[in-house]
Order: sequence, then structure tokens, then C-alpha cells
Amino acid sequence: MSAPTLPAALADATRDDASLRRFLHGLPGVDQVGVEARATALATRSIKKSSKLWAIDTAISMVDLTTLEGADTLGKVRALTAKARRPDPDRPDTPQVAAVCVYPDLVATAVEGLKGTDIGIASVATAFPSGRSSRQVKLADVALAVESGATEVDMVIDRGAFLEGRYDAVFEEIQAIKAACGDAHLKVILETGELVTYDNVRRASWLALLAGGDFIKTSTGKVSPAATLPVTHVMLQAVRDWFTATGELRGVKPAGGIRTTKDAIKYLVAVHEVAGEQWLTPELFRFGASSLLNDLLLQRRTQHDGHYSGPDYVAVD
Repeated sequence: MSAPTLPAALADATRDDASLRRFLHGLPGVDQVGVEARATALATRSIKKSSKLWAIDTAISMVDLTTLEGADTLGKVRALTAKARRPDPDRPDTPQVAAVCVYPDLVATAVEGLKGTDIGIASVATAFPSGRSSRQVKLADVALAVESGATEVDMVIDRGAFLEGRYDAVFEEIQAIKAACGDAHLKVILETGELVTYDNVRRASWLALLAGGDFIKTSTGKVSPAATLPVTHVMLQAVRDWFTATGELRGVKPAGGIRTTKDAIKYLVAVHEVAGEQWLTPELFRFGASSLLNDLLLQRRTQHDGHYSGPDYVAVD
């Protein structure tokens, strides 16, 4: 297996299969009780009222507004891009979202709808959500997304290969997908709900980082459990430790099951306390969400108006 371009301190880990296995199994084990206790403790923290509007606006700017259903239509994607551009039409000071995420065959429609903005065009690929297809098909999936204008690609790893310990196969596939992305950023979906243990989440996180993933992402949103705070803590630790070892900043994206402003703020607290303040930016932290934005907009109105507006005042996706 060929190694990606890495700082010298980590280059040896990707020299061959044995080196990769030795490195991943040499990572410190995750203290399950400790990580769950810390996640619970940080989740109980409250933030000052003066900081809540900042947190809401920050969370809005981190949303990957997503539709990934078999019944998706061109009209639904157009409506989604309109909402991404102006999340609350009555409040033009509302931040735009980070990206719109769709299937590869709908990327061109998203590109047209987001023309003239800095909003990212993300596409899932590699036989999402199962990842069960040939390398050739997965690369074709990525090529369709990128050629259609995707600026970000969300790939899924082969969980079967990972759980069987075929780390080299997973590593090489991520490398191949990264190369196929060209200038598009690569988010590597670990599907943590299928990885069983926190130790596996840590190994998969490092494997994705070693192979060149720009982001590590918890879930497809199609498997339960999806994103959880303890799992996100483990992944935030991984990107923090990667930065310490290499000086390179990589991102984290929890996805699936994050529906309320209260939930989003818990994740922002975790980002600040586990990784650090510099990760509190859409370039390094995203929410994979479809319904979260609506609650953020309602709570934003509440902060400005001093009373709850009700769901009828926000367009439903």
C-alpha cells in the first residue's frame, strides 16, 4: 500500500498493512466510563443568555442542510437551496448555512440553486448509505458528483472490511476516493453505530485521517444510533491529537438525530471543551441535519422578539 503525503512522525504508520495495524492497535484505549461521564457533565452546562444568540447563529452557519430520500425531486432540492440562501426570509441578517447535501444525480440542481453564493454543494457517494459496491462503482459515484459541481463529498467506509480488521483495504479505498475528489473536500462517514466500541471509533477516526479525510463524520443518518455526544467526544479528541502531531486542522461532522437548538448547543460546548475554540467554525465543524435548522430559526426569533413565535412562522422543509 502506498502512503499519502504525511508528516514524518506518522508516515511510518502507513508503510504497509502490518505498520498500519500496529499503529491503530497501539492507540490508547478509550475509557468508556470516563468519556460518557464527561459528555454527560458537559451536556448539563448552561450558557449565558447573552451568548445564546451567538451559539444559534454559529450553529446555523454550520448546518449541512440535507435531503437524502429516495423520493427526492428537483423541486425539493430547489426549495432546499432557496432555504439555504435565506433561511429566514423575514430576517435577512440570519446566517446562511454551510452547505446543501444531496445525492449525486441532484448535484447539478443544487449548483444552479446556489449560484453566486459561498454555500457548499455536498454530495453523498460511494454507494451511500451501505457502501456495499465495487471500488469501480464507488469511484464512478464520486466522479458523477464532482463533475456535476460538488465541492464536498461525503463517502462511507466499508464497515465490514474495518470490522474484519482489513484496515489496509479501508485505507486504500479512502485514498482512492480522496484522489477522485480533486479539489472537493472529503468527509469520511464512519457509521459509528455499527462500529460497536469507542476503541473502534478511535481507530476508524485515525484511519480516515491518515488516509487524507478532511472531515470525519459520525453517521449516514440511516442507522441507529447515529450521532451521540460520547462518540463525538472521541472523534473531537482524534482531530485535536492529529493537530498536535501534525499541525494540520481536520474537521468533525456529527449527523443524524440532532434536532433541537438545545442539542446543537451541547455539541458546541463539546467542540470548545474537547477540541478547542478554533474548531468553532464551519470550516472545521458541521451538523448533518434536516430538521435542526427549523428549531434554530424559531429559537433565533425568540431571542430577538422576546417571545416564542411558533412553528408556523418558519418554512418546513
